[in-house]
Amino acid sequence: MEIVNQNIALREDRKLIVIAHLSQYLDFITGFGGLIVPLVLWLTTKDSVIGMDEHGKAIVNFQLSLILYIIIGIPAILLFGLGILLLIFTGMLSLLIPIVNAVKASNGESPSYFGTIKFIA
Repeated sequence: MEIVNQNIALREDRKLIVIAHLSQYLDFITGFGGLIVPLVLWLTTKDSVIGMDEHGKAIVNFQLSLILYIIIGIPAILLFGLGILLLIFTGMLSLLIPIVNAVKASNGESPSYFGTIKFIA
């Protein structure tokens, strides 16, 4: 389905949105890229793909939240010992939530990232 809006043809591309969600796993494969690749996909296609703006903001907010949790969790290990729980929670979130939202994106639903701080509104 295409919608013409201000001389820009919008297209529905659920596969690209699913790829954006699953590209967060690049952190586990390469050590980086889980924020960079979805950010590039979002910035380059947010005006041409229906739903990419909403999903891209959710992905970037989620990745920034995970980075913040890790930054807080590492010193919290030394101070309170509770940082280990925060890091385990962060690891579980980073493994499970992208899969759930990739399935939601393939069904045309809105993303819902648990524990996300909205840096980008």
